[in-house]
Amino acid sequence: MELRHLRYFVAVAEEGSLTVAAERRLHTAQPSLSRQLRDLEQEVGAQLLVRSSRGVELTPAGRVFLDHARLTLQAAADAVAAARRVVRPPKPSFAVGFLTGQEVEWLSHVTNVLRGQLKDIDFRVSSDFSPDIGEAIQRGEIDLGFCRLEPQPDVSYKVIGHEPILVILPRNHPLAACSAIDVRNIDPDSFIGYTDTPHVLRGIVDRYLRERGVVVSPVHTLDGIATGISLVASTGGITLLPAYVDPLLPRSLVSRPLTGNAPVIEIAAGYRADNPSPILQAFLKNIDQIIASRAKLAERLAHETFQA
Repeated sequence: MELRHLRYFVAVAEEGSLTVAAERRLHTAQPSLSRQLRDLEQEVGAQLLVRSSRGVELTPAGRVFLDHARLTLQAAADAVAAARRVVRPPKPSFAVGFLTGQEVEWLSHVTNVLRGQLKDIDFRVSSDFSPDIGEAIQRGEIDLGFCRLEPQPDVSYKVIGHEPILVILPRNHPLAACSAIDVRNIDPDSFIGYTDTPHVLRGIVDRYLRERGVVVSPVHTLDGIATGISLVASTGGITLLPAYVDPLLPRSLVSRPLTGNAPVIEIAAGYRADNPSPILQAFLKNIDQIIASRAKLAERLAHETFQA
């Protein structure tokens, strides 16, 4: 039995789903995960998990095993941390979380501001859904988060950018020939909607469609940009996503602006005002520099695109 078997088991037990655990937490293929769990059950000599209509559930033996598995993983993590502390003295930590995909645009700006301090700090970067970023800031798990304006108590936000919302569609779609797309020309049945996760984006798009009298009937829904891009590519449908996804699109997809007064979505830097981190204070002191630098870069890229 190896620690990875315990990590896999805990992930599946907590998510209640092999698919979710494989894709979101373990980043592995589901067949491989199933094999690892079977090996673990064979080693333990008892069935730990059962499939049901509600997903994956723990057996009585699995519930007992879960408690011990968590303790074992924590003990292993503590042992690693203790050994590392002996080898090198701890550095001040600074954790930054990005809405998935936004690190492509904003990470360089953050490191540029903190470049004089990076060698002396434990600089950690993660990416997640926007609501999860807001919750992580609230809990103190990260010092700074680049996300939407998530309603979290004790979290302050500084809006650092406004992104237009674009139409994402297959390159061979008839509407791809348009320089800009009127949302009323989109087939309501081909529109890919949103789950509860991207609730800020969903609210903006729902309001935009409602104001234009457009009623969509989504068969598929996305919970993040990766899912959205995959659904457009696999189903031939159309969706609306923030402009930062454009560089991430495969060659089979294109983006087009909306006609008229297109909606925009805000990106903000979130933090707790009571966080005493001097690194955070240094960042906030220079945040206007980041906003100006990003705006200047966007203007230059837009000019180069126009010239081309």
